[in-house]
Amino acid sequence: MPELAPAVERFTDELARRNESDHTIRNYGADLREFIAYFTPPGSAPPPIEEIDLLALREWLGHLYDRKLQPTTIRRKLASVRALFRFLVREHVIERDHARMLRLPKMPKSLPEVPNAETANRLVDGALPDGIERPHPKRDRLLLELLYGCGLRVSEVVGLNLEDIDRTQRWLRVRGKGRKERQVPYGEKAAVALDAWLNDRESKSNALFVNHHGGRLTDRGARGIVKFYARFIVSDSSIHPHTLRHAFATHLLSAGADLRSIQELLGHARLSTTQKYTKVSLEDLMRVYDKSHPKAG
Repeated sequence: MPELAPAVERFTDELARRNESDHTIRNYGADLREFIAYFTPPGSAPPPIEEIDLLALREWLGHLYDRKLQPTTIRRKLASVRALFRFLVREHVIERDHARMLRLPKMPKSLPEVPNAETANRLVDGALPDGIERPHPKRDRLLLELLYGCGLRVSEVVGLNLEDIDRTQRWLRVRGKGRKERQVPYGEKAAVALDAWLNDRESKSNALFVNHHGGRLTDRGARGIVKFYARFIVSDSSIHPHTLRHAFATHLLSAGADLRSIQELLGHARLSTTQKYTKVSLEDLMRVYDKSHPKAG
């Protein structure tokens, strides 16, 4: 009978052959290693995959709920296990896909927190207080410009290579989820920041954003940069790269951009994903109405 650990390794190897992103492979691997650990008694080897039936999977899912994990985290871990079982059935490693019988937890209908345009621009354009210095301020400025000015995911922005930039037409070739490529324009302020960083940048790497060792900047490194500037410029360390992506979409919509165009710029596969920003804009309109209209009270 096929063992669990080799089955997981076979699945992650397949992800690499399918050219999935490093971010995706890393997340699947972490979730599935935790899945193996749950079914592995202390001092013993993981069980054969065939022994993990629907009852065992439901007990594992209950364990996730007992840990008080967020619904988004449980959904991600369950998606990893479902993908594993689908792959193993397709490869005829196992006969039945018990994981497809598990129900995803419902997501709370919460709207993304979005800073207003003034705060977002102050973060991107602002200067750090006197006495606080950064090793690569021009790199940091460009990073903030592309996150807010282009609405890129953090994995997309750190994945940019030098050959992905068309400086004449001001286009970026962006690799999104599932390695899907799209073209995203960037503005004049980003162009100025790009020129400044390329003139200052010293590295043999083909990555646009590099760290202090000259290698590619990581997702974690980019998040740290955003949090640092948000803390010292706008006094809000809760702002992260995806906050700026939300702000990009919401501010475009508020300024009159159509939803389909925003969908293309964000790289959303479904328009329904983009439509959540209409709810954010409607809430903004209601706040303006309640505050300003004489009949609102």
